[in-house]
Amino acid sequence: MASDHAGFDLKEHLKRELQAAGHVILDLGTSSTDSVDYPDFGTALAGAIRDGRAGRGVLVCGTGIGISIAANREPAVRAAVVHDVTSARLARQHNDANVIALGARLVGPEVAKDCLRAFLETPFEGGRHAARVAKLSSR
Repeated sequence: MASDHAGFDLKEHLKRELQAAGHVILDLGTSSTDSVDYPDFGTALAGAIRDGRAGRGVLVCGTGIGISIAANREPAVRAAVVHDVTSARLARQHNDANVIALGARLVGPEVAKDCLRAFLETPFEGGRHAARVAKLSSR
């Protein structure tokens, strides 16, 4: 997990949810609402995915957009900005997303929790989607 200052409170909320469900959390920051630069935290999470320290990730900034752009610079990352359960589910089913990005200024804590649950519980469908996902890694 990682966030910038705008996403800090939502990240902490989601972290508590994950811990209560028994997940081990790698919290890559930030640690407060003091202003920071979102690319630093998107890049940190991308490195954890690349290095195998994390299998999936959760990013939070004001919109989810900037931090996902930073993370997606890493070829091992398929970060999807999600706004609801349907986008979270389809990101997994069709795109094999291994990171979700949420916008704390756009998505409330309960919707974010539902998105997180869908992201964690939904498998990749493979099939016709597998070749498309493979193309993402080959470019």
